[in-house]
Amino acid sequence: MDDDIPILRRRQIEAEVIKPIYEAFKAEIGEEKTREILARAIIEAAHSTGRAFRDKESGPVDLTTFAALLPLWQKDDALQIEYLERSADRLDFNVTRCRYAEAYAAMGLRDIGGLLSCNRDGEFCRGYDPRIRFSRTQTIMEGAEFCDFRYALEDPEEPNRQP
Repeated sequence: MDDDIPILRRRQIEAEVIKPIYEAFKAEIGEEKTREILARAIIEAAHSTGRAFRDKESGPVDLTTFAALLPLWQKDDALQIEYLERSADRLDFNVTRCRYAEAYAAMGLRDIGGLLSCNRDGEFCRGYDPRIRFSRTQTIMEGAEFCDFRYALEDPEEPNRQP
């Protein structure tokens, strides 16, 4: 992953490439199947990215090291975050502004923005540390006022399963 390109800009570039491919596949095989294939591909990419970030760490990973990565997604004011709890076994916050959602809407991709971006959030942590559990009940991308991110470390006493 090229650390010089902010993640927001990277997602915009990816979306510019994906948009015509998505439209072509949708016309050929239908929207449902196209969305299913796109979702699977994005999930695998998120797992792979999580593993790559894990592999860059010099020691064990957990919610503390995971939380330290958040500024990468916030770069260029891409996310405005309100922290609710930040500890070794919990990370709870709300995103009150999401420029990712704004960018997808401006590109005419709000309908698949969740697949391209939001879909990655929980999947990234599976690659990073399988002990991290993620839940969210709403997103700005889907029209909510804020996104509620909730992370918990399952079995914090068990060492992470980093290869």
